[in-house]
Amino acid sequence: MKVLSIEFLLNFYNSSMAANSELVQLLMVLSLWPIAWLMAIFSSRLINKLKQSKSGFVSQIYDFLGHSSILFSWFFLIIFLIYGLEAYKQPTKIVQLCQSLILLLIVVKYSFTFIKTKAFARVLLYTIAPLILLDAFNALTPLTTALDAYDLNLGNFHISLFDIIRVIYFGGLLFWLGKESSRIGKQVIRNQSGVDSSTREVIAKLFEVALYVFMFLILLNVLGINLTTLAVFGGAIGVGIGFGLQSIASNFISGLIILLDRSLSIGDYIEFEDGRSGTIRELNLRAITLETFDGKDIVVPNDVFSTETFINWTHKNDRQRYSIDYSVAYHTDLDQLFPLIKDMLCAHPKVLSGSDYSFEEQPDVEISGFGDNGIDLHIEFWMEAIDDGEHRVGGDLLYELWKLMNKHGFEFPFPQREVRLLKDKPNDSAASSFREPSN
Repeated sequence: MKVLSIEFLLNFYNSSMAANSELVQLLMVLSLWPIAWLMAIFSSRLINKLKQSKSGFVSQIYDFLGHSSILFSWFFLIIFLIYGLEAYKQPTKIVQLCQSLILLLIVVKYSFTFIKTKAFARVLLYTIAPLILLDAFNALTPLTTALDAYDLNLGNFHISLFDIIRVIYFGGLLFWLGKESSRIGKQVIRNQSGVDSSTREVIAKLFEVALYVFMFLILLNVLGINLTTLAVFGGAIGVGIGFGLQSIASNFISGLIILLDRSLSIGDYIEFEDGRSGTIRELNLRAITLETFDGKDIVVPNDVFSTETFINWTHKNDRQRYSIDYSVAYHTDLDQLFPLIKDMLCAHPKVLSGSDYSFEEQPDVEISGFGDNGIDLHIEFWMEAIDDGEHRVGGDLLYELWKLMNKHGFEFPFPQREVRLLKDKPNDSAASSFREPSN
């Protein structure tokens, strides 16, 4: 009885497929929807558990898989349906068409929902979606054949319109994929808090170079270029480096040395002998970008850091010592002035003071010399930042010093000259003369 029932079902299925195969295929695809809905419920729970410990781009992928779990489940169920129909040598045209349309829905949903840059979303949609539709209606192969018919032969060199379109398409796609992969990969590497910043930069740059080399090799393979020809290409590059690319090669090697020896890192404040200074914002294999406090960027080639002397203010220690030099009148009571200046320095929130710091780091004022017009004083203070930008302290202290001097009646000295009028002598031909004595 069981064998008879199975044979009856198979005969009924074969007769139904012969009578109206398109409708039967469509009904079979639709019947998989409830199963896909049940699979999506369980898969969404699993995806939500996995997403809890993830962040950034990985979390976005999990979000997309969770929101599109029904479509993905339906898509994979149709794959098994196609295998089953082909095993019994049944037509699968409508099933494959439905599968292509579901894939198109997944691409459209990802393009407009999870890609933040709309330009990339449009590029992905306008390149992938037409290929899916052409393949769904079996028009892709005739189209490529027609485009390949427009060709040009120059000796052993063969190029067709299809080759040009393929190069543009895959070149743009690989460029975008490489750029996004590089951005995401470097972001993941730089978020590894267990590795110091210089090592993270080295790994990130090497990852970027390796990724673009890999994409370039894939593009060569798509073009049908034999990779053994890269030996000749490498020799040409060697000759180019020897003659015209010495500066580029020098900057590249200097960049690797800087990243490996950890002499510079993001956030260091650099000052050159010619007065240029700024905070390192980017470490690249060609140049280092310094950001000044007035909003400008200084792009310095890497070989400059290997051949010139520079000062790294904040590489190992953010604490810096600064000084202010000014003069007071000779009749100033220094015993009264010095405590007032120290109290003024300690009152500033960014000046280091108190028992938590060593004696050498405490604010201090001392006599540095005796000038022509007054006593020269030297003020020293420490702070945990560069005295500029949002951490500008020197200007505030000068203003507070001016108010302190005026409040307590202290005087700033200024040049004074004494002029004497000499009487005329009888034998002198000059009526009068002026003399400016030295102090």
